[in-house]
Amino acid sequence: MNNGLWGKKVGITQIFDNHKVIPVTVIDTSHWVITQIKRQAKDGYEAVQLGYIKPKFREAVFSADWLRNPKVYFSVLREVRIDKVPETATVGEAMDLSFLIEGDKVNAHAKSKGRGFAGVVKRHGFAGAKGSHGNMMGKRPGSIGFMRTQGEVIKGKKLPGHMGCQQVVLRNLKVIKIDSERRVLLVNGSVPGNIGSLVYLKKVN
Repeated sequence: MNNGLWGKKVGITQIFDNHKVIPVTVIDTSHWVITQIKRQAKDGYEAVQLGYIKPKFREAVFSADWLRNPKVYFSVLREVRIDKVPETATVGEAMDLSFLIEGDKVNAHAKSKGRGFAGVVKRHGFAGAKGSHGNMMGKRPGSIGFMRTQGEVIKGKKLPGHMGCQQVVLRNLKVIKIDSERRVLLVNGSVPGNIGSLVYLKKVN
């Protein structure tokens, strides 16, 4: 049984259901084809490798020659673990979406937006010093010393540094709508990452 698939984030919008506004993230799962099938007997586990076809080859017919030089035809290659790969699965076909139905819960794995070097106010939500009465502290973190030993900074102190661009998991997001023809999913809430970033959706059993 399949329990996950790869897609690309299209953007965020909203839909109406019983006069209620539901914010959703649109995820496009089209243009992904199976490039390799792994079996328990041969490889030690069950999985399928998926390739994302480059735009200039999407109108072409899939050929076995594509697998000899996958970097030419695929921009991304990813693997999906499966409990049991169906015997009918073949290389070159699209990933089956039938394991997902509207109302299912999924975990969204994606890389968050990179924010570069950020201070403690933006990175950790510090309130900062007062902005009046001649205060010149600005957004600096303040004292970072430790009373036990002079000059020691305890491990894990919240300080300025690189922010974002980390693997994030949002759990138990509801699948609001599935467009099987266009292979587009609408997932409740906001999924991490920029528009066009990769997203892995894993079904919650």
